[in-house]
Amino acid sequence: MMTITKRSMGRRMLAFYEQNGLSAILCTLAKGTATSEMLDCFGLEVTEKMVMVSVVTVDTWKKVKHGLEDRFQIDVPGTGIAFLMPLSSVGGKKVLQFLVDGQLCEKVEESVMKDTKYELIVVIANHGYSEMVMEAAREKGAGGGTVIHAKGTGLEKAEKFLGVSIADEKEIIYIVAKTVDKNAIMKSIMDNAGMNSKAKSVVFSLPVTDTAGLRLQEIQ
Repeated sequence: MMTITKRSMGRRMLAFYEQNGLSAILCTLAKGTATSEMLDCFGLEVTEKMVMVSVVTVDTWKKVKHGLEDRFQIDVPGTGIAFLMPLSSVGGKKVLQFLVDGQLCEKVEESVMKDTKYELIVVIANHGYSEMVMEAAREKGAGGGTVIHAKGTGLEKAEKFLGVSIADEKEIIYIVAKTVDKNAIMKSIMDNAGMNSKAKSVVFSLPVTDTAGLRLQEIQ
């Protein structure tokens, strides 16, 4: 689940999520990009945003969605937006337990979306170790990556599931890779920049239904 809201509402919404069992949440700051004409039309001002990313189950989403609409009026224009993206795979059982701690999660087999040629690999690593992650990814054919600085919450529970403590300051690395290369890239990251390294990386992937700008990779 990704939530984008006004920064002034961020702390209240974060507390709401934690009250509803979402313990592992990544937060980063952003800024709205609406044109001045659109802002004038809706009577809005340019606002600073907060982006929150967390893993939710179907049952948790139903409960959280109701609270967002009832308590925060998120369906009112200019308040914010929350949406879901399906996870296609997670780098290990312990990582999954950590991400969904407190939520009822049934074990299911990995599903592959039909005709999905690419996947977005998301790596959450300790601050300052993005290059270690990228070196491991490039060994298995990954191209470039995008790094975003973020802060994690609820990470004190990492020791319970992963056997290690994790720092709050994080780097999120986004890597778009071919679906056929995804498993090898994720395994390389887990082996070389995973929980046994200083990077302490958590990795999972999201299906990408369409792309633009990846033509060079197609002909390599």
